[in-house]
Amino acid sequence: MGTVFSFDIRDRPTGAIRSALGEAVRHLHHVDAVFSTYRPDSHISRLDRGEIRLGECPAEVHEVLSLCARAAHRSEGWFSPFPTGALDPSGLVKGWATEAASRILLEAGARNTCVNGGGDIQLRGRPADGAPWRVGVAHPLRPGALATVVTSSHELAIATSGTAERGHHIVDPHSGRPVTAFASLTVIGQRLTEADTCATAAFARGDGAREWLESLDGCEALAVLPDGQEWRTSGFDRYGS
Repeated sequence: MGTVFSFDIRDRPTGAIRSALGEAVRHLHHVDAVFSTYRPDSHISRLDRGEIRLGECPAEVHEVLSLCARAAHRSEGWFSPFPTGALDPSGLVKGWATEAASRILLEAGARNTCVNGGGDIQLRGRPADGAPWRVGVAHPLRPGALATVVTSSHELAIATSGTAERGHHIVDPHSGRPVTAFASLTVIGQRLTEADTCATAAFARGDGAREWLESLDGCEALAVLPDGQEWRTSGFDRYGS
């Protein structure tokens, strides 16, 4: 998927957990083979070119496109699996794959984990007795600085869309033009699939993002604007410093 994944597992390393870690890594490689838009032989690339039909794709493709349709409806079209006209569900796939990898570990008994997919994070439990997870969110305009630190002692997802790593790569799906209203936008929720799509949709929405995010249950956000100013949704400070 053109990024780095990491696993931080704080449970006792049982045989089941070690096996699940291997399964989670294999799952991520499988997702890359199926969904990568950088690979001409991936199922999603071949589907976009019309070389195969949806029924000839793995079941995960139907699941992801169904989730994309749900996200598009919820966001009033600001999330789209066709952001530039071509089929590209990347705005959902990375969060969905990371959440699935976290769930594989949970089902094997790993209850205190941090799975990081290129800066999009699914947390569970605690890193140690009495201590919460502390996750730094990079500041998009100040290299080496943090915009905030998110703390959690339970299931929590953190997804950030921004310009620091890849420039203005998020586009308005209605116009096809890059969105410049934000330097970064971080969304916190319970599940990473949803947080990831909300971050992408809110970033694409631009000026109306804050009101839309405030209307969502279980979702909080921090935005950093291109001039360095920032805003937070009303409940964000429960998690961020």
